[in-house]
Amino acid sequence: MTLSHDTAGTGHQTVVLLHSGVCDRRMWDGQFQALAEAGHHVVRCDLRGFGETPVDAPHTHADDVRDLLDHLGVERAALVGSSFGGEVALEFAVRHPGRTAALALLCAAAPVEHEAGPELRAFFDQEEALLDAGDIEAATALNVGLWLGPEADAEARALVHAMQRRAFELQLPVPEEHEARPTGVTEDDLRTIGAPALVVTGAHDLPDFRAIGEKTAALLPAARRVELDWAGHLPSLERPEETLRLLADFLAEADGGRERARRA
Repeated sequence: MTLSHDTAGTGHQTVVLLHSGVCDRRMWDGQFQALAEAGHHVVRCDLRGFGETPVDAPHTHADDVRDLLDHLGVERAALVGSSFGGEVALEFAVRHPGRTAALALLCAAAPVEHEAGPELRAFFDQEEALLDAGDIEAATALNVGLWLGPEADAEARALVHAMQRRAFELQLPVPEEHEARPTGVTEDDLRTIGAPALVVTGAHDLPDFRAIGEKTAALLPAARRVELDWAGHLPSLERPEETLRLLADFLAEADGGRERARRA
């Protein structure tokens, strides 16, 4: 199955936008067309169980992204991943070496083991209790309240509500045998990723994700870490234009570095 997706732009560098676990490809509305206008070939997709992509079989998200790139005839791409999408981007870089030109990780989750802190554990327990009780609306509101930082406006909150509600509708009926397979990525695997990386954390995010960002930046050989003093967990929705500038500058720098290496 090919992931539901949109493409824009005709630039030589392909940029793939991977959404968070409470969103779908609509979370990139503030960056998708603008990055295409900046000279990139931009792809945004719905991973299985999100947006317009159902879960119909056992799968590995990183391999689904590879299959999408194969479908589009793209050999190498820069990956931009938010939260869960950042985890998928790292797994892609490990499982398909040579196909990752750059990585921009926005408040990314970890593909390696991480022990959740008390606030995150309490959230998981509360979400599970609400879903077990069949209260999908309350579980959706719980997610909106936790993951968006203080800069998010009413429009952003309404969009996250719609995207998370859609994810629950797709994922809750999925049989266990169709769930995503673990990739087994290790810390040593992350140390092999040589692509330039931007690791972004938010000052208003949960401590877990700030700690994960610090660890990820230390593991990746060519990483630069940036802490946004205004951001929660979803900066692309909280300050879309500022996040766009951050990504555009990094992608231009990474692409320029590749061109210089090619000419050398």
